[in-house]
Amino acid sequence: MSFTVHPFDAGLGADIVGLDITQQVTHEDARQLRAAWANHLVLRLREQPMSDLQHMAFSKVFGEIEISPAGVLARDYGVQNKVDYSAAVPPEVTVVSNIVENDRPVGDLGSGELVWHTDASFLDHPPAGSALRALEVSASGGETGFLNMYTAYETLPAHLRSRMDSTVLLHSRVRSSDGRFRKGFEAYALADPSKVPGALHPAVRVHPVTGRKALFLGRRQDAYVVGSEADASESLLDEVWAHVLQKRFTWHQDWCVGDLVIWDNRCTMHRRNPFDSAERRLMHRTQIIDPAARSQSHPHLTTPPPH
Repeated sequence: MSFTVHPFDAGLGADIVGLDITQQVTHEDARQLRAAWANHLVLRLREQPMSDLQHMAFSKVFGEIEISPAGVLARDYGVQNKVDYSAAVPPEVTVVSNIVENDRPVGDLGSGELVWHTDASFLDHPPAGSALRALEVSASGGETGFLNMYTAYETLPAHLRSRMDSTVLLHSRVRSSDGRFRKGFEAYALADPSKVPGALHPAVRVHPVTGRKALFLGRRQDAYVVGSEADASESLLDEVWAHVLQKRFTWHQDWCVGDLVIWDNRCTMHRRNPFDSAERRLMHRTQIIDPAARSQSHPHLTTPPPH
């Protein structure tokens, strides 16, 4: 193995040290990287500038990569993208940025806070993971927090763990992780959470690689416990989230240019701190397909967006 793994003194995560990401990863290194990912949930490679093609090649060590979530929404649900990405960026790469050039944003999600969430849980087949790298960073703020959903589940009080084992959640499609309504979904502003379009997923999922159970909550806003009265749904989710959001389950990444962080979307959640909107921040992200999710048949809502 041509690298070493340095676990963080935190709820999850590890540094990968000594691996040159600009070179082709060997078969043995790929095997060890996947093992480290399974063990630590989040991996970081520090200050390794790379091209989009090298970023994509590294991502493919962990599985097949797919087009950006905006592309998935447009292809599968007819949701229009509000950002015009540069033609130089491959369709597999999502640009996350607050930069505006020629009166057009060059990326999405601005400079505000991004709440705790699982990437694209509003889709029937969410990604297995995401790999995010920093091209430009703000002088302060913009840190990304990660949350271990294995230990959050395993430490639930027994009555909550039993309840969540049999719960199905509706993961709303109407808002992005910065709280804004997606284009075409503004009419759901006052809608009953049980009536909004989205995907249904078990609240507890078994990881296809590790066999461990993890909470799969998506995000708090607009979430709904299927089959419950609205008040009962809110009460249960409030109690579960109060347990989940403990510092002992977390680790936070303070970004430097060239950092790449890859996380397992099936057993973690993440969030972003806000930063000064006058400062530039530019990130590129790939997403890894979850073949286990695609092989399963989960019920889902088919409610179309309003017109």
